[in-house]
Amino acid sequence: MSFTPTEVFKSLADDTRARIVLLITAEGELCVCELTESLQEAQPKISRHLAVLRTSGVLLDRRQGQWIYYRLHPELPAWVLSILKATLAANQHWLVDDLQRLQAMNRGPSNEPICN
Repeated sequence: MSFTPTEVFKSLADDTRARIVLLITAEGELCVCELTESLQEAQPKISRHLAVLRTSGVLLDRRQGQWIYYRLHPELPAWVLSILKATLAANQHWLVDDLQRLQAMNRGPSNEPICN
């Protein structure tokens, strides 16, 4: 997988997409309902941004039952991962409310979200 800085920064050049990617960087994997709850955004908006991130190659998705989970693409170059991790570490305050809402969500016995 080949990325140019322009491609990576374009895919992250939106507040919602940047927050999605940083939340997934922090948590490892999230489903759409977790993202809608934590970001307090409508499902169509989140899905639209996830499609951009998936098409750009930043995220990879998988289906489990009725849920679709998103994670960082395992073939992201090391320099991209380094940027994401450094950005997350330096900007925890930017995501504090999002992470608190995520942690407050109802979870089932296997720690999977119970989405409405």
